[in-house]
Amino acid sequence: MNLHSSATPRLPIVLSPSWAGLTWGLLGVLAFSFTVPFTRVAVGGLSPLFIGSGRAVIAAALAVAALALTRQRFPNGVQWVRLGVVAGGIVVGFPLLTSFALTTAPASHGAVVIALLPAATAVMAVLRGKERPPASFWVMAVIGAVVAVGFATVQGGGLARLTSSDLLLFAAVIAAAIGYAEGGLLARELGAWQTVSWALVIASPLMIALAVTATVQQPPTGTPTQWAAFTYLAVVSMFLGFFAWYRGLAIGPMSNVSQIQLTQPVLSILWAALLLHEQLTWTTILGGVAVILCAGVAVRVRLNRPAGSRATPRTETIQKQPFR
Repeated sequence: MNLHSSATPRLPIVLSPSWAGLTWGLLGVLAFSFTVPFTRVAVGGLSPLFIGSGRAVIAAALAVAALALTRQRFPNGVQWVRLGVVAGGIVVGFPLLTSFALTTAPASHGAVVIALLPAATAVMAVLRGKERPPASFWVMAVIGAVVAVGFATVQGGGLARLTSSDLLLFAAVIAAAIGYAEGGLLARELGAWQTVSWALVIASPLMIALAVTATVQQPPTGTPTQWAAFTYLAVVSMFLGFFAWYRGLAIGPMSNVSQIQLTQPVLSILWAALLLHEQLTWTTILGGVAVILCAGVAVRVRLNRPAGSRATPRTETIQKQPFR
């Protein structure tokens, strides 16, 4: 084999497939962990409809530029339909639902959404991606979800009754889980950043219309801090964060990588304490440690597969490709 052989790998593979997926997933979670507190900051001066739609419009402009500059091929017919599902979940559903919910719910209470997402995403991954994690994985995933919800609930002051904000948050969980699972599968075919970019493009007509409506109804008059939070939501939460997150889900297994998100409520409440001065107690610290331990055990169970088991062909294929 010579240096010019087409069989020569273009990039060295340093991480195993499982650890590579977890690493990319963790980067995505870190980016997303600021979403709830920054949304809480932004709704202090900007309408929830403007935040939910405006962030998608800015992200869509970035997506169009990236797709055009790199001359990406257009998806095929079936992929357009699947991209519509992704757009409905992560571009339209989750941002709008959480923006309206966080007009009344504090950031720490909103972290309940993030606590439920890993388990919901794992379920969607099994239903859509035909993954078959062992029973021990499901046990730890359920325990992790219960601990995470309990942790966020205690930190938020308890759930005395079911409110309209809770219903919006639960709906946001379902929307995001569907978008994550379908997007993770599409990222294996189109690429990680290409998937979120095309989803943003599909949703852009609706989001532009909503942004214009929101601007007419309530002209945005936020402070510099609120506009900075909105900018982060548009550029990172709605665009760049998905580069890493979908890359991790594409490498997978999705049910494994999704459990990394159990650490997100811990990070979100930590940022809420530092940025919004919400109370940080020993309950928060101990609860955070418990959540991280549950996530770690669930991941370890999934990594310790029998020696004879192999990754799926799609997973093996993506490891041979450079990050696009």
